[in-house]
Amino acid sequence: MNQHLKQLIDLSYVDKEIDAFEPQIEEVNYKYEVALAKKESIDSDVENLTKEIQEEEVKKHKNELHLAELSQKLEENSKKSGEIKTEREMKSLQLEEEIAKEQVTFANEEIARLEKIIESKKEQVEAAKTSLIELNASLETVKADVDEKLKVINNARQEVFGKKEKLLGGMNQKGLSFYQKIRRWAKNTTVVAVEEQACMGCHMTIGDKVYADVIKAEEITTCPHCGRILHVVVTEE
Repeated sequence: MNQHLKQLIDLSYVDKEIDAFEPQIEEVNYKYEVALAKKESIDSDVENLTKEIQEEEVKKHKNELHLAELSQKLEENSKKSGEIKTEREMKSLQLEEEIAKEQVTFANEEIARLEKIIESKKEQVEAAKTSLIELNASLETVKADVDEKLKVINNARQEVFGKKEKLLGGMNQKGLSFYQKIRRWAKNTTVVAVEEQACMGCHMTIGDKVYADVIKAEEITTCPHCGRILHVVVTEE
């Protein structure tokens, strides 16, 4: 087999090994990222609930101020009742009192309703904070586990990078440049095998002459259809 072709085949295997580390890293990180996303979601819930509680507190305070005004008005009307001289004045005062009393009832009901909402939201905040404490403890464990697994993966990856550096050091630069040009679009199918006289990159049948050249492996041969580098898998008997 042509030495340059053998180097390109070996390089393609090493590049596949290197690329295979990425999904491993993503898989290891996934559990931590899910837990982190959950923590961020709970943090956001606590922040939103806190804002909602503040808004409900403002509404409650406004009703309490209104209730105080109504109470003062009823007290003033009570004092005025002793100064009434005509029936018309009495009816007008009674109407004011009825309206004020209705507003007092509504304000008290609204305050009670808002207090229930505030209490419910505060309970939700406390529950969320409890979940956060548990999640933060879990995150530390998950992070330690992830870091340990990543350390193993990175050590293995560094070994493969070492193999690639050693391989690149003895390669023909023209052949390497050709390989890299194809790899930009073909990725891990830059160098592919020929099976049953078909390119395993594009799965198109190649002609007899090209196939014969691939079998001889005296030169670097590319697929006439897709341009990938072709080789045959040599089986050991």
